[in-house]
Amino acid sequence: MFYRYGPGPVGDHWWLMLVLFLLLVAAVVAVGFLIFQRSRPVAVAGAPDPAEMILSERLARGEIDEEEYRRRLAALRERFRS
Repeated sequence: MFYRYGPGPVGDHWWLMLVLFLLLVAAVVAVGFLIFQRSRPVAVAGAPDPAEMILSERLARGEIDEEEYRRRLAALRERFRS
């Protein structure tokens, strides 16, 4: 007759169930992270910065002069560079 002596229906292999569960959780988290990353818009190299476009439009409409445009453009580029 076969008798089972152990902590439960898994017997002495409870650690294997724990490892498999942790791998399952890690896989679910990884898939969720990949889906989240793909749903975010990606900046295209060479694409104009929206803030710079707005600043250029303000210059074109005459809301700001060329000196203020250059000062603000330098400030924008410095802020995003660091």
